[in-house]
Amino acid sequence: MFSNETALRVRYAETDRMGYVYYGVYAQYFEVGRVEALRSLGMSYRRMEEEGVMLPVRDLSATYHKPAFYDDLLTVRTMIMELPSVRIRFAYEVRNEKGELLTEALTTLVFIDRSTNKPCRAPAELLKILAPFFV
Repeated sequence: MFSNETALRVRYAETDRMGYVYYGVYAQYFEVGRVEALRSLGMSYRRMEEEGVMLPVRDLSATYHKPAFYDDLLTVRTMIMELPSVRIRFAYEVRNEKGELLTEALTTLVFIDRSTNKPCRAPAELLKILAPFFV
């Protein structure tokens, strides 16, 4: 399993009238977690796109346990639980500064060949980088 943590500060514009982080904003937090997790491995979304591989989200499911509030410092833990193939699955945990679990989520993304717009296998370089985490 591969895991990475990213810190995010809740901005005022991300909250709703109740002062809670609006539920739809969490999808953006998950994206930041994914991008930074891959970056920590030396693989960037931008480079994959430049090399002809796109990664659209296929599905997202989330469970909200407790709210986050304006100015909270959140930690987004992003995990890859298995080696990707044509799809890559990410699991997330969002915690506040007290370490309380606020949200859990799963996303599945599909590797798409940019020239054909059809699913393709995960880039060999990404598989090579991730392999040691799944021995």
